Amino acid sequence: MTEPTDFDSDDFLGDEFDIAPVRLTVDLGALIDNWREMARRSGPAATAAILKADAYGLGLEDCGAALYEAGARDFFVAVMQEGVTLRSYAPDARIYVLSGIWPGQEKQFYEHGLVPVIVSEEQLAFWMAVTAEHGDHPCALQIDTGFNRLGLPLEEAIAFAEDVSRPASFSPVLVMSHLHSGDNPASPLNRTQLESFQRVAVAFEGIPASLSASGGIFLGPDYHFDLTRPGIAVYGAEFVNGMQALKPVAKAEGRILQIREAPSGSTVSYGATHQLSRNSRLAIVSAGYADGYPRSASGSGVPIRAGGTPGAFGFVANTRVPVIGRVTMDLTIFDVTDVPEGDIRAGDYIELFGPNIMVDDVARAAGTIGYELLTSLGLRYERRYIYPDD
Repeated sequence: MTEPTDFDSDDFLGDEFDIAPVRLTVDLGALIDNWREMARRSGPAATAAILKADAYGLGLEDCGAALYEAGARDFFVAVMQEGVTLRSYAPDARIYVLSGIWPGQEKQFYEHGLVPVIVSEEQLAFWMAVTAEHGDHPCALQIDTGFNRLGLPLEEAIAFAEDVSRPASFSPVLVMSHLHSGDNPASPLNRTQLESFQRVAVAFEGIPASLSASGGIFLGPDYHFDLTRPGIAVYGAEFVNGMQALKPVAKAEGRILQIREAPSGSTVSYGATHQLSRNSRLAIVSAGYADGYPRSASGSGVPIRAGGTPGAFGFVANTRVPVIGRVTMDLTIFDVTDVPEGDIRAGDYIELFGPNIMVDDVARAAGTIGYELLTSLGLRYERRYIYPDD
């Protein structure tokens, strides 16, 4: 048996980012610029920062701190624990929890100053009992204006607003709803939801109102109300059908483990679903569906590719290179035959998505959307955050 070798820490002077199998670069300067652009487009309305799903997969702590320093003071998270974490990075911000509150969470909401978004009649009754026992605490009300997801039914919400017996300890600081087709400016249902929400805003006169996320902001001032909630636009992905995204924020890369020669006629990856039509050079990259790089982005061998639709592309040495064969758990194969041999070698990195391969292009190749690709990033990425002053 070989004895273990002792290494001095000075023997390892390399940056973990420079040797990681998969790595993610997050440009916080671009994140801030995107948020400020959405704030500009929101006119006089305040502009929140959305940090749910670990800031769309890019890191709640770093993204939250950057947006707070940029001036954001209203934040939305999905669950209570995200709000508890964020509080350390946004000390005097108003933090809304979109899933509302459940019995047993009261202490955390009060101690950390979190604002539950009340999403149902059951939560409303519970929250009123909580404030009656523990004292006034702000909340928000989610109203369903046609999404049929979360929220108080429209007519019940309006009746509640007009109920003179409503306890004084119940103090909503925001009424809100959500557009189901904000990414489609041509949808007449946007106007239908707007008209429904205008009734809500009138019923809750004096309480700030919020309707629009990223796409809704571009529908015009009528949709802005008092607070807008841009999400995916801030993170650099598409948010309105047919409209170019703002600045790319995230760059995901996988390291090339091996470059191998493969003869024409041979097959590639599981199921032998791709047969080479020329002598080829293949880059075997240490990224797969365990890293959130979807199997459905494969070049062949999955149902979504059955109609001949091409799979995803990567980018290396100023060249777009296609995925060939099936994406596997830990590995993806790219055809780098068209990259000059001297321009690429094992140990280099292929961009999976970023400034040269748009996240939404990869998502489309996988039959999904940029939201899912970003929020599916796995735990193995070594991360580097680029701050505005870097």
